[in-house]
Amino acid sequence: MNKKLVIVLMTAGLAQGALAAEVYNKDANKLDFYGKAVARHYISDNTAVDGDATYIRLGFKGQTQISDVLTGFGQWEYNFQANHSEGGNDAQNGNKTRLGFAGLKHATLGSIDYGRNYGIIYDVGAITDTPVIFDDETYISADNFMTGRGGGRLTWRNNDFFGLVDGLNVAAQYQGANSNSTNNPRSATRANGDGYGFSLSYDTPWDVSILGAWATSKRTTAQNALLLGDGDRADIWATGLKYDHDSVYLAATWAQSQNMTPIGSLGYANKTDNLEVVAKYLFQNGFAPEVGYFKSKAKDLQLTGDQDIMHYWDFSLVYYFNKNMSVYADYKLNRIDKDNNLGIASDDQTGLGLTYQF
Repeated sequence: MNKKLVIVLMTAGLAQGALAAEVYNKDANKLDFYGKAVARHYISDNTAVDGDATYIRLGFKGQTQISDVLTGFGQWEYNFQANHSEGGNDAQNGNKTRLGFAGLKHATLGSIDYGRNYGIIYDVGAITDTPVIFDDETYISADNFMTGRGGGRLTWRNNDFFGLVDGLNVAAQYQGANSNSTNNPRSATRANGDGYGFSLSYDTPWDVSILGAWATSKRTTAQNALLLGDGDRADIWATGLKYDHDSVYLAATWAQSQNMTPIGSLGYANKTDNLEVVAKYLFQNGFAPEVGYFKSKAKDLQLTGDQDIMHYWDFSLVYYFNKNMSVYADYKLNRIDKDNNLGIASDDQTGLGLTYQF
């Protein structure tokens, strides 16, 4: 397996559309189509996750050259669950729009876009979002303030700091309020008030990257009425370190959040300390073992005091037939106390999968 393919395979899980197929490129307009078919099965004593988990994911990325220095772009991505019966409610069945945004990019000033996109904190969280199946990150989740994917986000990014410093990247993001309404129905734990945040990263010449991000958001009245958590704002800061050279990938992040980390439907932790560490190696024959450690400890919970709300080791092995096809197994060694008072799942899980991606 040549060095170029090794790099593609190591980064395919870290970038949306990394293996996209170009379907149109004419008159300064380009459209790439990407997706994957994932045949997956979970084995666990936890009946909520045991069984079939097959899904299909499709998306496109397009751009148009407006002038010598200005480019327009857009992206859309959708998830189709294949493990449910035909018919029924799309959202309940897991079918959902993951991404949908459009923007403009200037050669020097950077890019600005608006829509459903990743939160600014994911700039750090992405470096440990690498396990092939069990990537249950401690402080990143969809529609959770400015961490994972979410709507109503205005994002500005500038790489190489206006062309002055190679490898120095800055970003700023604003998110408008998303609360339950007729046009935008959502539960309290999927809502947010106005928020903003910033990220900064530096890619050194030695294959090491240093990252940091911070965000703050208003909380809603409905969120403060839940059993757990009470505060005007949800805050988080995160920092990370990554080493990515040829076949070796090492990354670690540390984050601290306040009134932000959800605990099921009970509400939010007043404060959490979050640690994530991953190590991965891709052999020339196509095998890629990975080990990861994820822990989130909640502080001063109203019901139980300090308690782990996520704590597990992850062990996986992937075999890449080529850049489009892979087979894998992943084992989640859960370290959550079986007698916890919050109903957090404590069962181990095994996942088996076969993925075709393009």
